[in-house]
Amino acid sequence: MGRPAPRPLLLALLSLAVVRGRVVRVPAGTLVRVVGTELVIPCNVSDYDGPSEQNFDWSFSATGSSFVELASTWEVGFPAQLYRERLQRGDILLRRTANDAVELHIKNVQPSDQGHYKCSTPSTDATVQGNYEDTVQVKVLADALVVGPSSRPPPGLSLREGEPFELRCITSTTSPLHTHLALRWELHRGPVHRSILALSHEGRFHPGPGYEQRYHSGDVRLDTVGGDAYRLSVARALSADQGSYRCVVSEWITEQGSWQEIQEKAVEVATVVIQPTALQLAVPRTVSVTEGKDLDLSCNITTDRVDDVRPEVTWYFKKTPDNSLLASHMLARLDRDSLVHSSPHVALSHVDTRSYHLLVRDVSKENSGYYLCLVALWAPGHNRSWHKVAEAMSAPSGVSVTWLEPEYQVYLNASKIPGFSDDPTELQCRVIDTKRVEAGVRLTVSWYYRMNRRNDDVVASELLAVMDGDWTLRYGERSKQRAQDGEFIFSKEHTDTFSFRIQRTTEEDRGSYYCVVSAWTRQRNNSWVKSKDVFSKPVNIFWASEDSVLVVKARQPKPFFAAGNTFEMTCKVSSKNIKSPRYSVLITAEKPVGDLSSPNETKYIISLDQDSVVKLENWTDASRVDGVVLEKVQEDEFRYRMYQTQVSDAGLYRCMVTAWSPIGGSLWREAATSLSNPIEIDFQTSGPMFNASVHSDTPSVTRGDLIRLFCIVTVEGAVLDPDDMAFDVSWFAVHSFGLDKAPILLSSLDRKGVVTTGQRDWKSTVSLERVSTLEFLLQVHGSEDQDFGNYYCSVTPWVRSPTGSWQREAEIHSRPIFITVKMDVLNAFKYPLLIGVGLSTVIGLLSCLIGYCSSHWCCKKAVRETRRERRRLMSMEMD
Repeated sequence: MGRPAPRPLLLALLSLAVVRGRVVRVPAGTLVRVVGTELVIPCNVSDYDGPSEQNFDWSFSATGSSFVELASTWEVGFPAQLYRERLQRGDILLRRTANDAVELHIKNVQPSDQGHYKCSTPSTDATVQGNYEDTVQVKVLADALVVGPSSRPPPGLSLREGEPFELRCITSTTSPLHTHLALRWELHRGPVHRSILALSHEGRFHPGPGYEQRYHSGDVRLDTVGGDAYRLSVARALSADQGSYRCVVSEWITEQGSWQEIQEKAVEVATVVIQPTALQLAVPRTVSVTEGKDLDLSCNITTDRVDDVRPEVTWYFKKTPDNSLLASHMLARLDRDSLVHSSPHVALSHVDTRSYHLLVRDVSKENSGYYLCLVALWAPGHNRSWHKVAEAMSAPSGVSVTWLEPEYQVYLNASKIPGFSDDPTELQCRVIDTKRVEAGVRLTVSWYYRMNRRNDDVVASELLAVMDGDWTLRYGERSKQRAQDGEFIFSKEHTDTFSFRIQRTTEEDRGSYYCVVSAWTRQRNNSWVKSKDVFSKPVNIFWASEDSVLVVKARQPKPFFAAGNTFEMTCKVSSKNIKSPRYSVLITAEKPVGDLSSPNETKYIISLDQDSVVKLENWTDASRVDGVVLEKVQEDEFRYRMYQTQVSDAGLYRCMVTAWSPIGGSLWREAATSLSNPIEIDFQTSGPMFNASVHSDTPSVTRGDLIRLFCIVTVEGAVLDPDDMAFDVSWFAVHSFGLDKAPILLSSLDRKGVVTTGQRDWKSTVSLERVSTLEFLLQVHGSEDQDFGNYYCSVTPWVRSPTGSWQREAEIHSRPIFITVKMDVLNAFKYPLLIGVGLSTVIGLLSCLIGYCSSHWCCKKAVRETRRERRRLMSMEMD
């Protein structure tokens, strides 16, 4: 069983169950209308949540006690017979303004329409909630308002701009009630009407849109004349004041603190016509003036106004002969206060009140065009104001400025003509026979290039450089990069001389060149305008291009010599079609035909450049650093000497000569290269023959054993004293089964006993020693697997000559011997087996120890013994 609700909560629930009722409303108070006017009574329903459209019924009662059906929005037969005819004519109608609002319209109100009007809404609700009807009282007064003009018919006024005029409207009322009148002046021009000035029923003045300034300045006023006349005064008529003027009067009454407009009447008072002011302008049609002189243009005014009007004169300039001000700019203006606004070179003055002159000083070609004179007449208004009464534009006055252009001729000559490629070229463009070149004229130059063609094809000229009137030099696409690099130089040497220099003339520069001298005239804004171009005759730059020829001849002054003597060779150079050549020489050596020690190998020995700087190239004999000399005997002759020649120096010797041509400054260009005929060094000797062989007592060793290799040199032929022989011995190894890899230097022993050992990546070491005069022992200590392969020795014999100098013989190589390194199986597996057995024993003992500890401490379970009877079975618990 539930607990009863508290009293406040119960009251709140009951208040939520109350539904707000509908409320029908009509205007409060009493509505007053005049006979013949229209009556409009609105009625609406608030707080309505029923159908989409609410229905309304209207009833009328003259006394307020018994109502007669007047109109209904949903029942056709609702109105009484008395009002059906007026309803059919449309004098009485209902106009719905919203779903819950409607208006009752009664046109041409009669005295019988005075009474009470009730608006009600039909209800189908089960219970009545709210107000379903409302009543308003209507009073109908007799028409006591009289409105009319001061004279009939309405007059027509013809005025000029600036003249004053007045209009009057007469109105009065004989209403028994206390009413107020409101008056408004309107201007009608076709379908458009404007409110000029209004006097409200509360006695306040309200100027219409556009008349505020004229009202505040006193130009437009509204006042009363006598007791029933209202006067509109305009101090100075404007063209916008033309039209039909109407006087609109409304009658107002106050009811319960609010104002009601009971009727309104309007009457046409007058028609005002504003006569335009005649204004004509006269300017000269065409004027011609010489450049540098003054331009004087007159603008003559003709008008029919004789009163106090002030002109405003403005001169415009444009390039096209039309009367539009588009694309024009103002030159000078004389305002109505006679103040002139112009630029320093333009003046505006007036000779008399009807003639105004424009003066343009120091005219130029840019002043050629069309001049327009714009005149506006201003008339004074009220309170020192001004208004425009007329405006006119003159016909364009065409002005042509003739210019006595300067006369001059242009002459182009080549002060430097190239004979070869890379020679400089210099052109001079001169201005001669100058006439009428005044201080305000500036001469500049443009340079052009045209390629020569053998046929008659027309080739367009390419711009090299152009100089503007402000001395700004702009490069063309062809010359921009070379001018920035300093190869093209454009300069002005004198006032009448311009030069163009090509530092290095190339074959692509061959062609025709011409210059164009332009005359520039200074303008008033300090800018420059080009006025004339004069072209020079072209100058052709061309030279016959022939192939460069360079010939080198080598000779040997002493053709027979023996080893240890000095070898001498001279090279004679001759050239053709090379400008100012200088020569660089390179001495080369090649092995003679049939020498297979180093075939097809060219060795560079020593060189001398074009500046006579000597450089050793690939001369690597340290004992004979100063053994070769190359010197310049004459400009075209060079001599090479090699002292203490060796048998290994045998071969073919040549001079490689390069001709260099200067290209400016310290720069040189390679013109041609040529190789001389060979000079052969051939030693005819019957000396000893040397051979080399390799022997080993240990061709197959076990890893870690010692490898012993002997390089044995044998001598055949002439018998030599051991002190007259020396050897450079080098040992090489190819660590592969074949000879497909590059040999590795193991160790070398020179003839002076200096040992050099090569770098290796494994631990075995090598040693090299001389066992006897002709035997050399190589030992590999602690051999490893990587030491297998082919071993051979290289021997370079040195023999002392009868003169006491050592001669280097040809290098000889032994045949390779293959060395095998075997692996010691017992030693290879001894240590791994010992380590394995030891690790297994340790791991087994460790496992037993871990098992014992786990069973003794971790898995032990305490058993609690209980007392048992002897007659029962033993417990099944186990430890």
